[in-house]
Amino acid sequence: MSIGALALKVRQKYEHGLTVAHYRDTVRPRILKTRPISNTTDTICEIHVLTSAKDWLNLMWALKSFYWASRRNYALCIHDDGTLTDEHRNTLQKHFPKARVIERKAADEYVLASLAKHPRCLEFRKNNHLAPKVLDFAAYLNSDRMLLLDSDILFFEEPAALLDRIENPEYQLNTINGDTASAFTVDPAIVKVQCGFDMVERFNSGLGLIHKASVNLDWIEDFLSLPNIIGHFWRIEQTLYALFSSKFGAELLPSAYDVHLEGDINGAPSRHYVGTIRHLMYGEGIRHLVKQGFLKDLC
Repeated sequence: MSIGALALKVRQKYEHGLTVAHYRDTVRPRILKTRPISNTTDTICEIHVLTSAKDWLNLMWALKSFYWASRRNYALCIHDDGTLTDEHRNTLQKHFPKARVIERKAADEYVLASLAKHPRCLEFRKNNHLAPKVLDFAAYLNSDRMLLLDSDILFFEEPAALLDRIENPEYQLNTINGDTASAFTVDPAIVKVQCGFDMVERFNSGLGLIHKASVNLDWIEDFLSLPNIIGHFWRIEQTLYALFSSKFGAELLPSAYDVHLEGDINGAPSRHYVGTIRHLMYGEGIRHLVKQGFLKDLC
């Protein structure tokens, strides 16, 4: 390796300081020494997650911090985006032995066949890397209620408001964390005119309760005909969740669950470490959990 390449590697490693590098590279892998979460059998709600070779270790922290903080045993389904190795899948299965780990090849065969009567959905599933977060989650969902969870969220205490809405049989809305601003691939004004409903502002598809009945393929097929909806690669799945949730009925979780780019945890039950603050997941979030005794509790 040349001196220039080595210098670049060092700069990238320590871009956000020594603390971030330590918790990301030394402390984060210690999650693999914790005991398995073996009782994920409660079908009142099923957690669905999409992960990759890049993010699976963060996902371990997201899932284990949720089970630790919530003291719940919700069923779990882990979807491979196609980049996981056998070792990754085997490790995830070891730590969550009752979970379903869905390999991408098997999902392609099953989901594509299920979309034969929905050509726009089928085309979307074939061509967008994030489409499984919408279509595969729905295809494999075995509960009436789904907990939507991204791999860049950590939990620090019981997320009481979220759990109350999940477990209240009278609660019939989708409910999700609020974003810093609305980020959709469609114009809400056009949606209002063409579809007849208002989109929930600041809808973020990282964390929330989704009712199975809301993930309606006929609705999604229609939404995929909206002008420019394919648009931004990273926003299309969030846009679809916002569309069918808004049509079904939805509201934001309390403000403590909002995505925020400034400040710290500030007593919130969880924090969503989106791309621009991903480094804080290590230097703030994992560090905070370790100081709370999280790793010791799970050993």
